[in-house]
Amino acid sequence: MSEQCQGNLRCDPQDLRQAMSVHTRKITDSCRDKDCIEDLRVYLTRGSQALLDTAASTRVRCAELLYTYIDVEPVAFDRNHYCIDATFYYRILADATVGAGRPAALYGLAVFSKRAVLCGEDSRAHIFRSDTRLLAPDGATRRSANLPTAVVEVLDPMVLSSRVREVCDCQGREETTLQVPEAVLGLFDDELVLSGERRRLFVTLGQFSIIRLERDAQLVVPVLNYAIPAKECCDAAGCAEDPCEMFSRIPFPTTQFAPNGCDAQADSGETDAYRTCGCRTETQQA
Repeated sequence: MSEQCQGNLRCDPQDLRQAMSVHTRKITDSCRDKDCIEDLRVYLTRGSQALLDTAASTRVRCAELLYTYIDVEPVAFDRNHYCIDATFYYRILADATVGAGRPAALYGLAVFSKRAVLCGEDSRAHIFRSDTRLLAPDGATRRSANLPTAVVEVLDPMVLSSRVREVCDCQGREETTLQVPEAVLGLFDDELVLSGERRRLFVTLGQFSIIRLERDAQLVVPVLNYAIPAKECCDAAGCAEDPCEMFSRIPFPTTQFAPNGCDAQADSGETDAYRTCGCRTETQQA
């Protein structure tokens, strides 16, 4: 398939058969960001909160991005720019040490919101599709039918640090008005504790994201021919490769047979695991 694509890229303009109108999405504006989210509160499940309240120490293991809610609104007095509000929902996994026992796993929800303003170009056309449900939560209305589409690409965040704080009772416990979609709440097997806890877990996350605005566009593109797949379909048994044929294409690992001291420099083709002395993994030579 890759050879077929390369051949199309090297095509002769004289070989063009015709032009075709295609529907696609044009990127009107985009931006990238590197957010350091400090002291983000973690709303633990009820069982996890009971562990945290009695834990001697806590260490956050990782953070997983569950869902991103995106809202697009036009900027006042500027028809070309739009405000994108993105809300990220994370599942935070941690280990808590209670007494002299083994660490117990606890987890909860963390929420972070950010805003970006991008150029989405002006459009007076109202776009409706056959699958649009008017006045439905996920359908287009007349007000939103001409808005650009916001796309957010984001990686799972890095856990930079964490800490546990005691909740002060001197000024009363504040009420939390956290609104979480039902689909996100359904990913937890226990109720989240929003208030009334003795301790709170906070994390600092590092996140990379790309935000862009897109609009529908109709383009005329040159056509060489219709794309017919060159690869034949086959089931698992029919596609099984001869193991000896596959083994014959593997280069002989000459460097793996040469003894190396701790101060020897490994070849550039070797991984960092082979450059480690002392404790070795099972994949390394003795």
